[in-house]
Amino acid sequence: MKLSKLACIAGLLLASLGSAVAQEAAIRKNLAERLPAFSKIDEVSKTGMNGLYEVRVNESDIFYTDADGSYLIQGILIDTKAKRNLTEERIEKLSAIDFAALPLKDAFKVVHGNGKRKMAVFEDPNCGFCKRFERDMQKVNDVTLYMFLYPILGPDSVEKSKNVWCAKDKGKVWQDLMLRDVAVPKASCDTSVLERNVEFGKKHKITGTPTLFFVDGTRVPGAINAQQVEKYLTEAKP
Repeated sequence: MKLSKLACIAGLLLASLGSAVAQEAAIRKNLAERLPAFSKIDEVSKTGMNGLYEVRVNESDIFYTDADGSYLIQGILIDTKAKRNLTEERIEKLSAIDFAALPLKDAFKVVHGNGKRKMAVFEDPNCGFCKRFERDMQKVNDVTLYMFLYPILGPDSVEKSKNVWCAKDKGKVWQDLMLRDVAVPKASCDTSVLERNVEFGKKHKITGTPTLFFVDGTRVPGAINAQQVEKYLTEAKP
């Protein structure tokens, strides 16, 4: 009797698995045929909402569809009971970067206090939000900031970034510029690092500045205040 029940359960599981595989195949086939942009789908997975499936493309772009790919939704999925933005949580998880994988040799350090905590940030010298972030960071102690110059706002950003990178004291020149609007002295050296930073940013979809990374891989796009930075630093565990 027990063996019979186990066989029945196993059969149901296999049938369910087969149905799920067939459903995923149908979604992939129909979307690819109807929408060329979906010819390469990274993943199809069932969501917590009955009949709704997540479709992931381009590594971290999230869409939703029905069971056979007849309809496509671009938007935010919210769990109203738990009060959670499921789409945002999913994208954050997908866009996380292993801190150890960051090319820290292409950044310079700004140390506050004993520098025992770590974080990284991609900034453009002409970014107003970056300047606000830098002012707020003056209230955060005991942290080493790995600063990646990320000149994406035009030729002047590239020129200023080159001068910062070639400065004898990069951290001082950078803070003079961002906190006190002191012009960056002209300097010259090998600035191929800027091209590498921009290439890295494109690869990992860093589309705005500042973009912050913490040691647990958490990515935070946009300027956050000192209290929020402290919260991330406290919670971040490698």
